[in-house]
Parts: sequence; structure tokens; C-alpha cells
Amino acid sequence: MTNDRLPSSDADWIALARQTLAIEAAGLQAMAERLDQRFADAVRTLLACRGRVVVTGMGKSGHIGRKIAATLASTGTPAFFMHPAEASHGDLGMITPADAVLAISNSGESDELTTILPLIKRMGVPLVAMTGRADSTLARHADVVLDTGVAREACPHNLAPTASTTAQLAMGDALAVALLSARGFQPEDFARSHPGGALGRRLLTLVRDVMRPLDVTPRVAPHATLPETMRTMSAGGLGAAAVVDEQGRPIGIFTDGDLRRLIEARPGADLRALTAAEVMHPRPRSVHPGMLAVEAADLMEQHRIHSVLVVDDDGRLVGALNSHDLMRAKVI
Repeated sequence: MTNDRLPSSDADWIALARQTLAIEAAGLQAMAERLDQRFADAVRTLLACRGRVVVTGMGKSGHIGRKIAATLASTGTPAFFMHPAEASHGDLGMITPADAVLAISNSGESDELTTILPLIKRMGVPLVAMTGRADSTLARHADVVLDTGVAREACPHNLAPTASTTAQLAMGDALAVALLSARGFQPEDFARSHPGGALGRRLLTLVRDVMRPLDVTPRVAPHATLPETMRTMSAGGLGAAAVVDEQGRPIGIFTDGDLRRLIEARPGADLRALTAAEVMHPRPRSVHPGMLAVEAADLMEQHRIHSVLVVDDDGRLVGALNSHDLMRAKVI
């Protein structure tokens, strides 16, 4: 497509999109091929930081910096974003001698950033730079320089930061991944940084957090009649009743499904004289309060059951859990 007319058709826009993606992909590939020891030096510098990584950048690089700071913080590297213009008016006090600075600028000549570079160096704080120009002011002040230069922007006029910001973002991701790997960062650690997310709920929620306590768990003695068992089960709203011995240990469970199967198996029979011990399902599935709720959900799915009993270390009933409890907690 030539530039002598404005794109006006679906085909034109799709062609521009493909061209944009191709330019940005080529920029990333070229940057990957240029990676050298300086990347490892940057990782070691940030890994050795005893405080926080202070990410800074102006304009579009600043927007990228905010995302990089958030990614670092959520993957085990304490970090925050500092606006370089605000730094000149007091925010520079956010930096402590224990910190490290990650400065981002494609040109390496942003006035707001270059103004504070001497002050950062005077503090003796390690400075890692992401820039597209190795001869820039930023690069000259940096302890480690990461080359995020691109051959051209995806903008048709080669002006708007597009491919260059994509390169900065990708380099930030590369740093975050290298750092989390070096720290031995695990899914459980990620969950602790994301307690409100789906992964956090799955990896942090325990059975005790979502189970029904003992005082509202329907339970009967083995000699309870079927009508008594049904009344207890209905009042409990669990769709099941635990059958417990004198020590409070469950020896069986009776569910709505068991009742339906019992009626189907004995049509017309008088079932009122049957006891809980005679109609229960023996050796019921159970979980521990300290088990992950997602593990309890997996057990229930594996055995195709909707309710499970919760027992303590001595095997005594302490509560119950069903699929509705897990759904309300958004574990499943």
C-alpha cells in the first residue's frame, strides 16, 4: 500500500495492522539478537538491590515504566514508579541508598530525566538504563545500558513511539522473568501478590476458610430413623447428613441422591423403620481444614460428589463443604 492516499477500506486497515505487527516483531527479534552480557549485568544489579527498584521515564516511556514497575512488584522484585518531573520537586526523596534505578528513554535526552541523573549518581544508587541511543546522556550516566533501539517506528511517519515502546515493554518483561527465576519465585508467591485474583483464590483459600462449621453441619447418630435423618438433612441445607459415632467421627453419609436411589430400589416399601446406619453410604470422603480448597474441589470432581465432610487430625467431624460453598468463594 502506498502513502499517496488515505487508507479507507477494510483491506487497507488490515494491511496497516500487519505492517505494524511486522515492524514491531522485527524490532523485537533484532533486540533479542543483540542481547549480551549487559543484560546479565542488569539482572545482577537489580537482584542485588536491598531496597526497591525505582522505575522512571517520561511521556510514553513513563507509561511503559509504570507497567514494568507493576510487573516487577507482582513477581517478587519490590518496585515503584517515580515521575521524573515530580522528582525535581521533592519526589527524589523517594529514593534511598538501598534502592536501584531503572530509567527508560528512547532518545536518552528527556530534559526531565537528564536533570535528575547527576543527583541519582551522587547518591551512589545503581542506575540501569533502557535507551535506543548508546551515546545519549542517559547512557553515559548509567552503570548498565540495555539497548532497546529499533530500526524504525511502526508509525507511517516514523514519529509516534510504537515499536520503541514495544521494545521497552518487552525488555522489562525479560528482566522481570529473569529476576523471578533467579529468586525461585513460585505460583504460590504470585498468588500472595494477587489475593483478589483467580489464582490467589485457588492457591491461598483453605477448606477452613469456606467450610460450614460443625454447629450448622447436619449430623445424626447411627440409630436415627430415616425420617429423623431426612428432617436433619433438610434443615441443614447441605443436601446430605453425616452419620457419626459416639466419639464424633463420621462413619457414613446420607445424601439426597441416596434417598432417591433408596426409593427407586424399594418401590411401595415402608422405609420409616430403617436407621441411618442401614441407609448411609459408609466410609465417606473427607478433607482436612488445612487442605487447599481447590484440592477439595478436585477430590469432589474426581469422585463426582457434591458434598464432603471435614475432619480434624483425630478424624472427628468439624464441618462440611459442598460445591456451592466453593462457587461462592470463587474457588471453582
